[in-house]
Amino acid sequence: MQHISLTPFGRQSVTSGLLAARQRAETAPALPRIDKWSIFNDLRTARARFGLSDRDLSVLYALLTFLPVKVLEDDAALVVFPSNASLSDRAHGMAESTLRRHLAALVAAGVIWRQDSPNGKRYAARDASGVLSLAFGFDLRPLLNRAAEIAAAAAEVTEAAETLRRSREALVLRLRDAAKLIAYGQESALPGNWDGLAARLLPLRAALRRKMDMETITRLLDQAGDILRALNRMVCVATEEMVGSAAHSGRHHTNSKPDSSDSEPCQEMAKAAADTPEPEPGPETEAEPVLPLYIVLKACPDLRLYSRTNLTSWRDLVATAAELRGMMGISASAWEEALHVMGPAPAAIAVSAMLQRIGSIQNPGGYLRALSARAASGGFSPGPMIMALLNRPTAVAA
Repeated sequence: MQHISLTPFGRQSVTSGLLAARQRAETAPALPRIDKWSIFNDLRTARARFGLSDRDLSVLYALLTFLPVKVLEDDAALVVFPSNASLSDRAHGMAESTLRRHLAALVAAGVIWRQDSPNGKRYAARDASGVLSLAFGFDLRPLLNRAAEIAAAAAEVTEAAETLRRSREALVLRLRDAAKLIAYGQESALPGNWDGLAARLLPLRAALRRKMDMETITRLLDQAGDILRALNRMVCVATEEMVGSAAHSGRHHTNSKPDSSDSEPCQEMAKAAADTPEPEPGPETEAEPVLPLYIVLKACPDLRLYSRTNLTSWRDLVATAAELRGMMGISASAWEEALHVMGPAPAAIAVSAMLQRIGSIQNPGGYLRALSARAASGGFSPGPMIMALLNRPTAVAA
């Protein structure tokens, strides 16, 4: 059996870490062959897992360039033996003392071995035919032996980075929505503690300037979610009051001056009510909402992307909502409960409004059940949901 020296040119003592790194590399199963640059890229991605720096990898890259073949395989000669001057040149002029420090880090991490000659020099011996028979220098076999481990670590690091990126994006979206709702409430002079919620939002927005780990982002997501839910409640309460006041005013003027055009609270809604086809008779018209269908479609333009019909009647809207509820994660029982408590058309409007802001609803099924519970006690009307959507800057005409 060939003996491979553990001590780097006799200058460094054997440590438990060095022995453990060698044992891990020796016991790992070697792959038949692998591209050396592929495993290098994986190691670069997962370098923190192996305690390596970017400068350590610069030296490893230089060592790999001295290997004439592109692939690492079990029966190939994987020892490179560059001089310090040559290695320094490939490492962009790195000083020899710095070079030794990074080589020691690569050895300690168990990604290369030192295969020492008796006098500590790096060289190769060839037979009479010129074939390389023995080489002393740096053995790259640990990269082959640990290729699967390195690839798995790289995949985990990549997945964690993607999860972190998406979580940060979700935080940005929540903070953006919260800021827009606060601005809307303040500009519209709606009742509520808008300034207090704005003060709670400030440190969260300031935290985005720093690099954050997953634990911090998760904590900020929870805080932003609490603020956003409080804002949505305030907007809904204020909008319900606005809609109720407008409806009361409209009924008063209509009774006193039935022929006056000034009696309508909203010219656009009045015109839409006239243009909207009468709903077909059936059970879904038993609890037909006061809102015209045109206004619902204007507030919820995403409905047309999923509807099988032209959405010209309440029957079409109810059928479309019944198909969408499964895609949105709403169970059949939650949908049946909403139909029974609210009525088909109001339930369909509620699902349509939820679809339009589905990105900010964490549990659509639970949300619909909560609306049904409010409707059972007489505390829910789909009108405020539609009015809130119409007041959003992103609302577009149907």
